[in-house]
Amino acid sequence: MKSNANQTIQRVLGVAVLLLGAATLGNAQTSKHVNHADAMNAAVQKVNPEYSAMAKQLKLTGSVEVNVLISEDGRVEKVEPVSGNPVLFRCAEDALKRWKFTPFTEDGKAVKAVAAMNFSFKL
Repeated sequence: MKSNANQTIQRVLGVAVLLLGAATLGNAQTSKHVNHADAMNAAVQKVNPEYSAMAKQLKLTGSVEVNVLISEDGRVEKVEPVSGNPVLFRCAEDALKRWKFTPFTEDGKAVKAVAAMNFSFKL
């Protein structure tokens, strides 16, 4: 019975993340888009995501994909879900907000960037 409840919770949360993922980053049209590999190469400070108490209690595992808006000075301005469990998304978001990147440039000028990032959660 408990397993069915966890599966139901995961399905409901999965639908919620899909709805949230439909939103786009506000400045995405005026930002440089970078792939995962380039974003990882530009990351100068990385913090690994940690399981929240709720994620541990629900024994959640899986992948989370997010879009990250990186400011001109390399700080993470915003993190939006693309796919994955919303509880695990929050864990990834909390970690990403402490990341720091080498600023991305276009024509020699620092610009905002949007990067797709993936995290895998395993117990």
